[in-house]
Amino acid sequence: MTVLRIGHINLRVLDMAAAVKHYCDVVGLIQTHQDESGNIYLKGWDEWDKYSVILSESDSAGMNHIAYKVESDADLDLYHKSIKEYGISVEMVPAGTLACTGRALRFNLPSGHEMYLYAEKEFVGTAVGSINPDPWPDGLIGAGAHWLDHALLMCEFDPEKQINKVTESTDFMIKVLNFYLVEKIMVGPEGAFQLATWLSCSNTPHDIAFVGGPVMGFHHAAFFLDSWEDVLKAADVMSKNKVKIDVTPQRHGVTRGYTIYFFDPSGNRNETFGGLGYLAQRDRPVTVWTEDELGASIFYHTRELVESFTTVYT
Repeated sequence: MTVLRIGHINLRVLDMAAAVKHYCDVVGLIQTHQDESGNIYLKGWDEWDKYSVILSESDSAGMNHIAYKVESDADLDLYHKSIKEYGISVEMVPAGTLACTGRALRFNLPSGHEMYLYAEKEFVGTAVGSINPDPWPDGLIGAGAHWLDHALLMCEFDPEKQINKVTESTDFMIKVLNFYLVEKIMVGPEGAFQLATWLSCSNTPHDIAFVGGPVMGFHHAAFFLDSWEDVLKAADVMSKNKVKIDVTPQRHGVTRGYTIYFFDPSGNRNETFGGLGYLAQRDRPVTVWTEDELGASIFYHTRELVESFTTVYT
């Protein structure tokens, strides 16, 4: 019973044409499908399943749901039982509820975010194939993102009211979905409160992250790039396309990743995340960041937080 990786994210956008142009021409994703409701489906060139991003036109920005792929269809029955036993309401939905996808589980995390688990999605292959492949395909556009790497979700956090949905969601991911904790930020007297967590189900530094804030929401979706040079090129692509950049190229303390934060035309934050950082393992000691080094944990070069990074999300 194993969660393999992030499968896709469903984002709400205000202007579909502008959103498609952004995710294709700037991020470098490829459109693969459009359903009867007008939702647009996209993938990175190095992904083999049909899509990893769904764009849904709406009058408000943000995230509808996030989905993770499990190893086998039989795992869904086991997760259905364990999620229910944990005390969370869960529904098995039939094949086709998610486009081009088999049956799935639908439930809300303790944070309130909607999540799906599924095992089967239509296979289309990578842009270079799997027989004698080239290292990258011709005709890459924009940043040329390889794949959807992870997402960061904002969780309600108010220690004075004894509310910490970061801790609750982290507990669920570990105990029920068998993720493991890689890094965390502790704040408050004697570091008593878990402000942020980074969790993995694979060998990457994180497949999901939770950060505390005044209300729940969507912070960002990250798209993988191969190197620091690719991150710098992505910044050029963004400037050429007059994209609003939140944080110019930086290194994270947490995960050691190379990063740019920027916004799609609807105000949803994106990230181009470069480099592996390190090889995460279940027996690797959890990295702990303290409140006095909070700035360095997020933006290692400047060692200062950018106000918009913690206050602006959808």
